[in-house]
This record gives sequence, C-alpha cells and structure tokens, in this order.
Amino acid sequence: MYKGKDVDMLMATETIMNSALTHQNFLVAKRVTWTVPFLTEIKDEIDIVLQKHLGIDNAKDLRAATSAVKKIQEPALFYLAELKVQIEADFKEDPEVRDELLNTLGYKSYNADAKKYDQEALINLLYQFKTNATPTLIITASSKGANPEIFDKIISFADELKVANVKQEVKKGARKEITQEAIIDFNGIYNKVITIAKISANLFKNNQAVKEQFSYSKVKQNLNFTKKKPDAIS
Repeated sequence: MYKGKDVDMLMATETIMNSALTHQNFLVAKRVTWTVPFLTEIKDEIDIVLQKHLGIDNAKDLRAATSAVKKIQEPALFYLAELKVQIEADFKEDPEVRDELLNTLGYKSYNADAKKYDQEALINLLYQFKTNATPTLIITASSKGANPEIFDKIISFADELKVANVKQEVKKGARKEITQEAIIDFNGIYNKVITIAKISANLFKNNQAVKEQFSYSKVKQNLNFTKKKPDAIS
C-alpha cells in the first residue's frame, strides 16, 4: 500500500514506466515477459486511471504544469538567496535591523520550508515579500549596496508562481469521493509498477544513475520538489 496522494503515486509510477520503456532493450533481454507492448500497456493504464478517477485527461498535461512551477521556483529561490546573503552581510553589525528586514520579508516564517522546494511555503514567502517590500524598506535594505532591482525581480515571481501553482493544482484536481473501484485500480497500478521498479533497480545495481530512475521514493520526491537541493538558498 502506498502513502500520500493518489495523483502523486500515479505520476511517480508513470515516470518509472517511462524509464522502463527508455531501457526496454536491456530489460526485455533480462525479463522475457516484459515485452514492449506489456510495458506500454501499463503506462497507458495509468493515463486511463488518471482520467477515469481523477478527472485528469493526460499525465503529460500534469507534467507540463508541474514543470512550469519548477521553472519559476529555481530563479525565485536563487534571487531570494542572493538578497538574503547580502542583507545578512551588510547588516551583520546591526543585527536588530538585519533580523527585522528578514522577518518582515518573510524569511523567518517560510524560508526553511521554501529551501526544501515546498511550493506553498515559497508562495507564502513571495507574497509576504511582495506585501512588505515597501519603498522605505527597500531603501533601508539597499542602503549598504544591494541593487534595488533585485526586489523587483523577486516581487515579479509572486503572481507568476501563484498562477502556475493554481494550474498545477487544477490538473491534480482529484474528485473528493474516491470509490472502491478507484482504490482497487490505484493499488493495482502501484503493485504492478513497484514490482517492475524493484526488479529493474536490482538489474541496474551497477549503474547508480539508472538505478535511481526505478526508486519509487526518489522519483516521487523529485516530482514533488520536496527534496532539499544543496546550495539552493542559505
């Protein structure tokens, strides 16, 4: 039995099946029953279940929406980190002002989770930043040398990320009532793919990069952007 959201499980299993099809020649040679039609059928089944039980027409649409969020996250985190470092360095001799600036801009409340690619935390951080980055605050924060334009860059990400995140959640929009039939279908897919994943991971045990493509936990974590990435923000 899997843990977490049904849609996340389906996205992770679909990604694993894409990897299986990418390495189909090697896998088919090792597992005679894993023909290309067999692997393709499981992948197609995931799309059918997404549409039937969650109202999502195609996994590709959801991946595209998720990718759009990630593209915004990366530069937003970069500029947030850049400004944070400058404020900490510029006001190291005046910790009261330093802490007030960082707290007012939302770093204290949301930075820790935003660093871990938590979308909601990043949205909250950006919105608090946008709301509280008054002309007076910007003048104070940039008085030591930081370029005021960095505030405009960060503020611009607030609405952009919000829109992208809403689109992603719409694509994820699971129906409130999950039927017994849906539960059976979900678990059926999970059990099929997890078996393929475990065997494939072992077959690629000497190739760590490919092996990780068949790790359900790693794939799911990466899709949700909750895995902490080093040096993203300090």
